[in-house]
Amino acid sequence: MIWDFLGGMFGTRAIEICAAMLGFINVVLIIRRSIWNYPFGIAMVILYAWIFYEYRLYSDALLQIFFLVIQVFGLVWWLQGRDDTGRVIVRRIAPDMAALAAGVALAGTVALGFVMATYTDADLPYWDATTTVLSVVAQTLMARRILESWLVWIAVDVLAIGIYLVKGLTPTAVLYTLFLILAINGYFAWRRSFQQAGAQPA
Repeated sequence: MIWDFLGGMFGTRAIEICAAMLGFINVVLIIRRSIWNYPFGIAMVILYAWIFYEYRLYSDALLQIFFLVIQVFGLVWWLQGRDDTGRVIVRRIAPDMAALAAGVALAGTVALGFVMATYTDADLPYWDATTTVLSVVAQTLMARRILESWLVWIAVDVLAIGIYLVKGLTPTAVLYTLFLILAINGYFAWRRSFQQAGAQPA
């Protein structure tokens, strides 16, 4: 029973287990503001793109391609924004960037949700669209070293847990609960770093 549960969380194939482990290491290193999160993140999204393509989850596969591109940009941006210890310098979001991010999130969710509800047999199309679009926003803000990216990830994880519970995907909901705990920890760790550094908004 326990092996079936763990298999539902991490998969039973080596490629799925490897992708999940890379993702966990990636998040832990991001919390520590380490530039070394990017090799793990890049490897993870490549594996997940292949996994989703294999399962004909083409939207998820395309999302991984976006994540791959933003990971590369993030690596460059993080390399340009490190302190003397080599750790990334945290920034707060500026009001204009916050307004832009909110507008993109709202418009993107409505547009994607409408397409999925109208042209596909997607279940929970608007809820699913919300987590997808917010993931794009969160990953972009994180690449820019923005503290509030963790708040968006927290929202994504809370929504995802609800979706997976409704769909009966309990092991995946448990996995996202772990991601939620990591995201909360990440937010407070980055906030402490920002307060100690006295940095300026983005």
